Amino acid sequence: LQQRRGLRLSAPAAIQVTVRDALNQALDEELERDERVFLLGEEVAQYDGAYKISRGLWKKYGDKRIIDTPISEMGFAGIAVGAAMVWLRPVCEFMTFNFSMQAIDQVINSAAKSCYMSGGSISVPIVFRGPNGAAAGVAAQHSQCFAAWYGHCPGLKVVSPWSSEDAKGLLKASIRDDNPVVMLESELLYGVPFEMSEQAQSKDFVVPIGKAKIERQGTHVTLVAHSRPVGHCMEAATVLSKEGVECEVINLRTIRPMDIEAVEASVVKTNHLVTVEGGWPQFGVGAEICARIMEGPAFNYLDAPAVRVTGADVPMPYAKILEDNSLPQVKDIVFAVKKALNI
Repeated sequence: LQQRRGLRLSAPAAIQVTVRDALNQALDEELERDERVFLLGEEVAQYDGAYKISRGLWKKYGDKRIIDTPISEMGFAGIAVGAAMVWLRPVCEFMTFNFSMQAIDQVINSAAKSCYMSGGSISVPIVFRGPNGAAAGVAAQHSQCFAAWYGHCPGLKVVSPWSSEDAKGLLKASIRDDNPVVMLESELLYGVPFEMSEQAQSKDFVVPIGKAKIERQGTHVTLVAHSRPVGHCMEAATVLSKEGVECEVINLRTIRPMDIEAVEASVVKTNHLVTVEGGWPQFGVGAEICARIMEGPAFNYLDAPAVRVTGADVPMPYAKILEDNSLPQVKDIVFAVKKALNI
């Protein structure tokens, strides 16, 4: 009625939403949308999740949709894969991806390869999700990035969100996908609020798998990262802009399939490339990006060698000062950019 009278109605404004709440929204909306979707994992039901990602879902959907499991990753991952083979849509939560090593046979040999080995007759629409990479003070066995591990394997899709919009949109897209998806979240981002647009607040919002996002436009150097290091790149870009260096920051969002076209287009514009990741350097995500750029048409536009910023090539130390020095910091990215630009 107000619109008919010519009055202008204000659109819903963007709001601040934590990554934790964005993931919770995505799960809630997809559980409501499709009765085939269910969540299983350790402490996901009555305890509301170890990181409270599944807060309130057990009370709303009950034991058949939100399932607490024993501490047996190989067992419950196998149950989830079997359920996906008969066209349910399980979301299998690992309390951390370090524990997915207990179930890696199920993830790779059962989930990733079944469609190929069955000649396309068996789809496995499953999501393996949970925190990945370094947390804080949990030492070597709980602080490794699995992006390169799972990104190496054909048959999987691998996503790695940074912001709340990434988290919500990628999880919804992953649940709806007919292929197995590994979703690598960051524990250190769960409590971080990000602006969520009006569009992202819709139940129909998804982030397409395989599409990177330019978080900041720039002309002098391309910074490519995924997960938490995207934030470090944004901070480094702010620091460098005060010195007259404008960085283009690409949030990779998806590790496999990789949106190398977005990186190539940026490198053609900036003529310089720096990759940033929390994982180890050897055979890492940055190494793959550099190889793809070298093998493709954008190589001819590089004015200097690409530079990688990675975690240190050591098991994660426990002491905080050593931990900080084992992970990429803003100062490391600034140094790498200046090295690439020879300034």
